[in-house]
Amino acid sequence: MQYGPVNDFPLSNRIVLITGGGSGIGLAFAQLCCKAGARVIIADLKLTADAQNFIDTTDSSKVIFQKCDVSSWTDLHDSITASVTAFGDVPDIYAPVAGIFEPPWSNFWDDSEETSYKTIEINVNHPIKLTRLAMRALLGSKKQGVVCLVASTAGIRGNYLASLYSASKHAIVGFTKSMGQADPDEGVRVVCVLPGLVDSPLWRSREDDMFARAKFNERQAIVPGDVAGVMVRMVEGGGGEYSGGTCVLKTPLEERVVEKGWRGGGEGYDPSPRPEADIQRVRVALEWERGVKWVGRES
Repeated sequence: MQYGPVNDFPLSNRIVLITGGGSGIGLAFAQLCCKAGARVIIADLKLTADAQNFIDTTDSSKVIFQKCDVSSWTDLHDSITASVTAFGDVPDIYAPVAGIFEPPWSNFWDDSEETSYKTIEINVNHPIKLTRLAMRALLGSKKQGVVCLVASTAGIRGNYLASLYSASKHAIVGFTKSMGQADPDEGVRVVCVLPGLVDSPLWRSREDDMFARAKFNERQAIVPGDVAGVMVRMVEGGGGEYSGGTCVLKTPLEERVVEKGWRGGGEGYDPSPRPEADIQRVRVALEWERGVKWVGRES
């Protein structure tokens, strides 16, 4: 049975979960969502002064803060539970915005980590896991929803200086393309925005010299609100060009679809002909989750 596709999805009266909502793109998206009439959960380790002011000056029935370490899957789970507690239902829209760019404590060249790269945990594992939790929550509530992922232009090009970051964003682009079928089948539309350089705390609040090494001052940058505006259009406009699997590039010079979703027919996706895979086991597994009420860890 098909439960989608997810067509136009206005923000008004929706519930939105945003990781990394304490600053930058995540905060800008939270503000736009509230302005459009949505209720918002900001999930982050801490809030910037601007984010704290936003929460302090916004009705608590419209926005809440949930402390969340996105590398902790229990924290991600608890962020959805916080929505049920505060707003009476699981979120309709999920935006895993939290990410890091080559910090000195987690990158390919310094290679100081002994068990795993924290960059991969934050930039790859976190958005993929939150997408899976989102599907479970939405199917359980028998409602449609949207997941808006954030990759980067680094996800469609190479970067020798920032090789681990680039690899992490390539992963998110590939994951988004792979999730296109969830839109018509399950009613969960997964899309992705690929920003160019963004003038945000990711660059400004650093203790290393990456700002200089990457020649930030010699490059054109966009502001977080530019990216957040694209995210709003992608969430709300699924009936048009933003079907599941769509990836949109946003730079100071252009905004365009770089990967078409399932409505686009998948042109250019497969370099070699192959038979269509049997995904019945996926559909059966997800059907078991439909109608199953979300349960907090303490229950």
